[in-house]
Amino acid sequence: MQMKTWLVASVVFLGIMMVVMDPMQAQCKVIWLFGTPCREVSVTLVNQIKAWKSKDNCETGGERCLYELQFASTFFIKALHTSRLTQNVEELSFTLYPSETSSACRVVGVSVSENWSMLDDNGTNYCTLSNLIDGSGLTKVEGFKEYTNEWICLEHSTANCSIY
Repeated sequence: MQMKTWLVASVVFLGIMMVVMDPMQAQCKVIWLFGTPCREVSVTLVNQIKAWKSKDNCETGGERCLYELQFASTFFIKALHTSRLTQNVEELSFTLYPSETSSACRVVGVSVSENWSMLDDNGTNYCTLSNLIDGSGLTKVEGFKEYTNEWICLEHSTANCSIY
């Protein structure tokens, strides 16, 4: 009986520690479909990240600036975005999956705020991803579709991407 009690207490303790030690962060996951090869999508995204590196693009407002490319390959892109107003940083990743015929591409984009105490982000993480896709012109590509929801992308449905 004593061993069973100790085992249950250990499992409960480990579960609590896992929750406490894994800080919650505002984040967003979006899936996009494009009717164009992943190589083209990758080049387009990388070019947009580079184009929005400086603060110049945000002189009239918004957050379409201060993106920093960390890594890029045909099927994976990693970048950072720094808010011009709050200096908060989001880590971005784009994983690209070609279709069987390589004529279409599925992209999974993830944005995670480095600020672990900021859970209510007003859709900032969504806008950080969406602004790149929109600004690059990929929203006009044939076959474009976007999939996300409130469970995987906090406040995306009320996000004002002209501000964030």
